[in-house]
Amino acid sequence: MSSAKQGGPVRPSTSVWRPLGADEVKVTGGLWRQKQRLNADAILVHCEEWMERIGWIANFDRAAAGTMGGDHSGIEFVDSEVYKLLEAMAWELGREHSGALANRFHALAERVAAAQEADGYLHTSFGRPGQPPRYSSLESGHELYCFGHLFQAAVARMRTGHDDILPQVACRLADHVYEQFGPGGRIGVCGHPEVEMALAELARATGEQRYLELAVLFIERRGTGTLGTHPFGQEYFQDDIPVGRAETMRGHAVRALYLASGALDVATETGDEGLCAAVREQWANAVARRTYITGGVGSHHQDEAFGEDFELPPDRAYAETCAGIASVMLSWRLLLATGEDKYADLIERTLLNNVLASPRADGRAFYYANTLHQRVPGLVPSEHQLSHRAESGLRAPWFEVSCCPTNVARTLASVGLYFATASDDGIQLHQYGDYQVATALPAGGVTLHVSGEYPDGGTVEVTVIEAPAEEITLRLRVPAWAVGTAVVTETPTTRAPGHIEIRRVFRAGDSLRVTFPAEARVVYPDPRIDATRGTFAVEQGPLVLVLESVDLPAGWSVNEITAEPDSIITNDAGATIEVHRHLVAPAPWPYSPRPAGQEAERARARLIPYHRWANRGPATMRTWIPLTSRAAPAGQMAGH
Repeated sequence: MSSAKQGGPVRPSTSVWRPLGADEVKVTGGLWRQKQRLNADAILVHCEEWMERIGWIANFDRAAAGTMGGDHSGIEFVDSEVYKLLEAMAWELGREHSGALANRFHALAERVAAAQEADGYLHTSFGRPGQPPRYSSLESGHELYCFGHLFQAAVARMRTGHDDILPQVACRLADHVYEQFGPGGRIGVCGHPEVEMALAELARATGEQRYLELAVLFIERRGTGTLGTHPFGQEYFQDDIPVGRAETMRGHAVRALYLASGALDVATETGDEGLCAAVREQWANAVARRTYITGGVGSHHQDEAFGEDFELPPDRAYAETCAGIASVMLSWRLLLATGEDKYADLIERTLLNNVLASPRADGRAFYYANTLHQRVPGLVPSEHQLSHRAESGLRAPWFEVSCCPTNVARTLASVGLYFATASDDGIQLHQYGDYQVATALPAGGVTLHVSGEYPDGGTVEVTVIEAPAEEITLRLRVPAWAVGTAVVTETPTTRAPGHIEIRRVFRAGDSLRVTFPAEARVVYPDPRIDATRGTFAVEQGPLVLVLESVDLPAGWSVNEITAEPDSIITNDAGATIEVHRHLVAPAPWPYSPRPAGQEAERARARLIPYHRWANRGPATMRTWIPLTSRAAPAGQMAGH
């Protein structure tokens, strides 16, 4: 096996845990298998059809034919969506080969390659008659951002065992970018970080150290006033202070997380411990003060930005799908670098709640923003028209800025690569579901099958298919919500707050079972979050549960209900709660010197996983439920 074929989306040259490749981890069933089938059968096709329909792919044909002029379809960064689709196709082909998909992949890659210019430059929006000059708008042009997504698509192709037209195109383009922006070249960075981590990964996959050198330069230049001014301030694209001096995530959420990922890649490869520590601090502060209970980030709609500390309004949550995916990318890098279980905890929370909420059950509509409280049902989006960024009760099929559907596609195609890792003496299981791990350790080959009801149930079983005749260590993460309550059928060698380890000689046929608590549990928000004070939320296993109006009596809205935590009942179908609908006499003014007299109707309602909401038609929904008593018990704060 070539080194380029190992490691999935990220393969640091040094790490605590070794990432596994597409031929070492296979999802075999359960929720994630269903989502990967949905991705292969519906989402990839949907994305390709929409980009053909509205001309984003044809931009490459016109560029190749020299007929583009000013006749460009879409805004200047739509090239990146084609590249993310190629990346998704590459991971999917590595996961489960399909002749039909391979033909579509090759045809699309050839159309992209045909548009590459003689010096390696490749962008459909710049440099031709009737278009702006190359690199004339680094603040908003997204050229380097688009290049980064092409590099990541090429890495996916190489990591799945192929060195063909797409990697060749990417390397020619990377050589061009080095000539333009490397030592002695232009002093500039992209307004939208992304190329930094892509260059670092391309360097890892190809062994070409100039690409890493360029990534280092881009990180060093960021925050030094390299970019022009922005209406939302230099913080918007993280050009206000150097990366290593920032204490938390700020500005545009996707940009901030992509930049932190690139900075950590650079720090890992160069041994810059100070920069590594800075990224770890930024992650910790953002998680503690600027992250929603779903793992989503970004509370500002206008600038798609992280808000201030504890500015987390549920009904104005932006929590962009792409920001959730970027959070997973950063947490994965931190997990590999440190081996700390808290990063896998956030990956689980974000994937199963924020990210999975985006695609509709049929894979043909998506959320761009992910609210935590939908006050009005909203209108049904047209299945045939472009939508503004979805801020309604139902998902839209496509967007004028459609970064999220293709990001979902590439994430689902490669999601199994975030589940497990290896080290010289064992295997580490970070996520649960139905999947198989097969890899080689110094002691010999190991094959494990992981199965169970997770995340809808609390049982996980690990069966040994193959193991060496020497001792190895099997490490299983214990989610933070299950610490002290997880039950394992075998006495662990090591039990720590975030994991258990079993070290012994394993034999084919051995199995062990871990049971996590399946009961619904109540969490309370930090009281510094003004918008959720006096409320509670419900979780079950790794899933955040919500109340959707579809499950209320006819005519009820989630906006008028309260409840008490002790009314929650856990059953085989999930959980239910008794809600109170308060009837208040109409008043000419919403404020009064004393509480209004109220009468309450009561009903029992089902709670459903957040990621499944809005699949049954227009509805209202809320995550944080007001307490009827209006007072949270002391000492039980958890979650944001």
